[in-house]
This record gives sequence, structure tokens and C-alpha cells, in this order.
Amino acid sequence: MAGLRERKKQQTRQAIAEAAMRLFAERGFESVTVNEIAEAAGVAKVTLFTYFPTKDSLVLHAVADDDVPKVVAERQPGQSPLDALRAHYRAFAAEPGDVEPEALIAMMQVITESPTLVAGVNRIQYGERLALAQALTGSTECQVDDLTASLMAAQISAAVLALKEAFFNRLASGMPLPEAGRRLVEDIELAFDLLERGFGDRFTR
Repeated sequence: MAGLRERKKQQTRQAIAEAAMRLFAERGFESVTVNEIAEAAGVAKVTLFTYFPTKDSLVLHAVADDDVPKVVAERQPGQSPLDALRAHYRAFAAEPGDVEPEALIAMMQVITESPTLVAGVNRIQYGERLALAQALTGSTECQVDDLTASLMAAQISAAVLALKEAFFNRLASGMPLPEAGRRLVEDIELAFDLLERGFGDRFTR
């Protein structure tokens, strides 16, 4: 019974998110009300807020799914933070099958056209960078002070964002998902090689 209830909850959550995204894509985030989303999903407004506490969380929950600080904090014993993150993104690139290109493109268009959602993404990214710095400060392999951890977190966060943007731009240009995944594998190796070794040999004097 517990498994059935969980599946039902997941189906309801998915139905709400899909209804919201469909309306947002058609009319824009600011033009759609929560009441309209609830009606389109066939649920009560109170039920909607049970799954998504705010209107912007209907979109931004997907942005927050990739928990970089958690990957660092829960890495294997003896594994460095960068090795854990490299392995995490390698695994995604090897099996990007859960990604639906059309849905991802629609979501990104909804976000970029809404000042509210752009601000929300920035808040999430800032919070994740702070949490990543905290995870690095507590790492026995790093042994770094607060400023060093903040600088490291900023570089890691920027690299991860660049990887995601490159992957999205390829999908948006019409590149098939398998090919975009193969290109992402190469990007991940480049990004983490640069993070590990620095940029010195990439510049000419």
C-alpha cells in the first residue's frame, strides 16, 4: 500500500508540473495564475500547494534537482571533491536518457522570459555555491580556509554552469540527445582537468 500511495503522489506531482509548464509555455509565467494551473491539473489549489509551496517552485524545482554540495558531502571515503563531481557528471553524460529535449528547451524558454524565474535561478545558484563552499571547508581532503573554499566553490559552480549551458545550447540547436551526451562527456573531462590543473598552460605569453 505504501508503494501505491507513493506512486499516486508522484503521478499527482508530475501532472501538476506538466500542466503548469504547458500553461507557462503558452502564455508566459507571469500571465498564468495558480488557480488556472490547479484547474488544468484537476486538483484543488490546496493540493497544488502541498506539492509546490510557491508558484515559482513549479518551475524551479527542476533547477534545484542537481545538488552539487550533496555530491561533495556524500562522496566515498578517500575520494576528492573534484573526483566525486567528475564521476557524478560522467554518470549523467553516460545515461542522459531521462532528459526530454523538448521539455528542457520549453522550461529554459519559460525561465529566460520571466524576470521572476531568472531571479529565482540566481538565488538557487548563489545558495548552492555557499553550501558547496561549506562542504569544501568541512572536507578532510581539502583543509582550506573559508576564503579558499569560497574561491574554489565559485570556480566549480561556474564550470558546472558552463557545462549545462553548452549541453542545453546543443539540444536547442537540434543536436540529437545521444550526440549531445557524447559531446558532454568530452566537456566534462576538459572542465575538470582545468579545475584540477589550473589554466597556466592554456595561455601564451
